[in-house]
Amino acid sequence: MDWGQFGQKLAAMAHDLLAQDSFDATLRRITESAVELVEGCDGAGILVLHDHEVETLAPTDPLVVDSDRLQAELGQGPCFDAAHSARGERVFRIADLTEEGSRWPLFAPRAFELGVGSMMGFLLFTDAEEFGALNFYSRKTGSFTADSEQAGLLLASHAAIAFSSARTHAQMEHAIGTRHVIGEAMGILMGRNDLTEQQAFDVLRCYSQETNIKLREVARRVCDTGGVPRTPPGEDPFHDHDDRRS
Repeated sequence: MDWGQFGQKLAAMAHDLLAQDSFDATLRRITESAVELVEGCDGAGILVLHDHEVETLAPTDPLVVDSDRLQAELGQGPCFDAAHSARGERVFRIADLTEEGSRWPLFAPRAFELGVGSMMGFLLFTDAEEFGALNFYSRKTGSFTADSEQAGLLLASHAAIAFSSARTHAQMEHAIGTRHVIGEAMGILMGRNDLTEQQAFDVLRCYSQETNIKLREVARRVCDTGGVPRTPPGEDPFHDHDDRRS
């Protein structure tokens, strides 16, 4: 490993991450950098674990998606171990997946059949509900060394900061967008049905609860159609508000 050259590339990657204009673009740059900077890495992706539900973000190779899906199907594997580790381990490195049959008797042989020879993973975030890790995959056994692990850890440290910042920004944009579309839908209901602001919001909220459709989606449908969403049979979204119209 040429650490001088690696440091220059890592600095360029950090600059690139700050220049990305969206959450998805930031994630893609992280995983692309993993393949570019870590020797032996054939594919990379960010695995997010919501309890036992797995989501793969910005995969660079179908192998990444297949491996993550296999862990979800079997409920075992290195990412599941890291997510539920009492010790809170931040790094795992598997030099040779063929030697891990006793550790993951279901996952190891099937992952090897998929084409996974060795793996590494680095914790990006964890909280009470979610776990996220940057994972590296190689089709060859023995690809990831101690130097590979050190390089991956340095990359993941920068990635964790960029991921957190981009995620927060995306959540803020989503919240602002949600407020906007709900406000627009309320205005439509108020104008067309002679409702107060509170009554219009109650209509959206009650419909969302009764149909188990998210409030933002209900509001979007109102904006798209120019009126109230179709109500369930026998129900009138305005029946509780007739005597309070102004």
